[in-house]
Amino acid sequence: MSTTQGARARARIEVTAAIKDEARRQLAAEGAAKLSLRAVARELGMVSSALYRYFPSRDDLLTALIIDAYDSLGVTAEAAHAKTDEEPPARRWVAVCEAVRGWALKHPHEYELIYGSPVPGYTAPETTIPSAARVGLLLIDVVREARFGRGVTLPPLPSGLRPEAERMADDLAPDLPPEVMTALVASWAQLYGLVGFEVFGQFDQVVEDRDAFFTYAVTRLAHGVGLPVDDDAPPT
Repeated sequence: MSTTQGARARARIEVTAAIKDEARRQLAAEGAAKLSLRAVARELGMVSSALYRYFPSRDDLLTALIIDAYDSLGVTAEAAHAKTDEEPPARRWVAVCEAVRGWALKHPHEYELIYGSPVPGYTAPETTIPSAARVGLLLIDVVREARFGRGVTLPPLPSGLRPEAERMADDLAPDLPPEVMTALVASWAQLYGLVGFEVFGQFDQVVEDRDAFFTYAVTRLAHGVGLPVDDDAPPT
């Protein structure tokens, strides 16, 4: 790459980052539904036609922000998982969940973008899926490590749910029992319910010691997917 090409590439990276930063400020102030390329361009002192060379539409910019948010959350959760490499599975599960909560409380507007109300007129493309799956795959890995280590307890599974449970296991983790995979999907959804209730103020005047409550709740989720919560006892 020539010096000129390198300078252009660096300039493009810097401008793209500035556009995203301004868009995030607008998300915090106005919400995703009111995100406007023209407003972003105006705040950056750019003409709209110049900004369109970076993001051809509002949806393209939203998609970039969504992928960035999912990836930031994923990196945070993966770092917490790596730090507990020698810990029992239940503690690793709790560490990942607490990392999700910590990121959401630090980035409430980005959390709202990816887990709040859908943005009118916007449909997320398939390119967001790998980033969106990072935390879920991490929780699957925690359970998988336990399954092929000390073992897990098979959660109860209603007979009427078995076909769907088998389908989910085949699609998401064929090496895990359908009972475990079904409980894991339910716990994954409940994790974001807990985090969302706190981020969006639903716990106001209900839960005061939120750190202790969250740890208790996600420990129960760990038990629900079959991970032994008592680290000195085998699963029962």
